[in-house]
Amino acid sequence: MRVVIQRVMQASVRVDGQIVGEIGPGLLILAGFEEADGDADLEWMAGKIVRTRIFADENGVMNRSVLDFGGEILAVSQFTLYASVRKGNRPSWNRAAKGDVSQPLFERFVSRLSAESGKPVSTGVFGADMQVSLINDGPVTLIIDSRSPD
Repeated sequence: MRVVIQRVMQASVRVDGQIVGEIGPGLLILAGFEEADGDADLEWMAGKIVRTRIFADENGVMNRSVLDFGGEILAVSQFTLYASVRKGNRPSWNRAAKGDVSQPLFERFVSRLSAESGKPVSTGVFGADMQVSLINDGPVTLIIDSRSPD
């Protein structure tokens, strides 16, 4: 499992011109899955995301998590995080899990994020053509991979 985390002032997702998910200050999570991902990856990732300290404390130091901060979370499934451009110029998506595998993984991941954060998690629409808007705060952007958790 691979995620891109962006600290945002606000973020939203539109499908067919309609806002389907939006948040105020918090985290925008772009999540990609591969066939080998399972519940252990989802659990580890959700815990890591809600506890990662990337929000400023009273001294301006990144020392608070989204839990501490009370921020919101918007999660968007994004298979393109597993793109490979090693051969040629057209990306290959071979490592990305197919929809019948990744959709249940994404749904369980969102449930896990909600349980860990104690709040509902906004989402896009799985498999839809989505337009994601955000105001990145910082900017602060992290990439985390459950197979390479360094």
